Amino acid sequence: MKNIITAAITDQRRHNNHAWFNQWFDSSFYHQLYANRDENEAAAFIHELVNELEPTANSKMLDLGCGSGRHSKYLASKGFEVTGIDLASSSIRQAKRWETEKLHFYRHDMRVPFGRNVFDIVFNFFTSFGYFEDPSEDHKVVNNIYSALKPGGVLVMDYINSIPAEKKLIGNEEKEIDGIIYNINRWTNETHFFKKIRIDNIAMAEPVEHIERVKKFSVDDFQNLFTANGLQLEKVYGDYYLNEYDPENSPRLILIAKKIKS
Repeated sequence: MKNIITAAITDQRRHNNHAWFNQWFDSSFYHQLYANRDENEAAAFIHELVNELEPTANSKMLDLGCGSGRHSKYLASKGFEVTGIDLASSSIRQAKRWETEKLHFYRHDMRVPFGRNVFDIVFNFFTSFGYFEDPSEDHKVVNNIYSALKPGGVLVMDYINSIPAEKKLIGNEEKEIDGIIYNINRWTNETHFFKKIRIDNIAMAEPVEHIERVKKFSVDDFQNLFTANGLQLEKVYGDYYLNEYDPENSPRLILIAKKIKS
């Protein structure tokens, strides 16, 4: 995997380094705002997935968009060989604290290929997809997943469920963390969720703003995306305990797809 990452450095530079996710996900404010992730929820989700997928003891797994590595860490604790990749340098620096003989992390752009016939399972957790402005880049990522999976390998995609998320949307919110004020404004349009974060920090001359944007993908959208790139949708679940998917009420959209054997 290290050789693959090294060879792809030139290709990564071709992408727009000024996209909102490049700037925001690598900032200290992002890590401060989202520091309190639910570790127990992540561990319970991994437990359910391992029971459902029944991977062999020597399975090779990729955590695509791994962030600071919390899901990768739980997967590796079960004895699997796990690689985590993420675009944000700051996240990878944090994740490397957990590295072991069977757990490794690399900075890498998911739009750049990350192997061929390498992994038994690719995981994409916590809506780490749907950020790209150009739809062709969504296809590029899914095609990279297809290439990286072994024949018959599995993709697990964990995504926001748009209908209930929009119903429960909190328009405005303010948080204070260690003296820094985060003013958060959320809205939607026909195709996207948006979140504007205004950061007031006494150490800065002026407030700074970041805008998150993620696409409203449905099951049909994912099925079309998968089918176009050699993956077959097998199952859909609605939460981290793998309960039945209800489009109107389920908090998550958990999709399991398989690489069609050639």
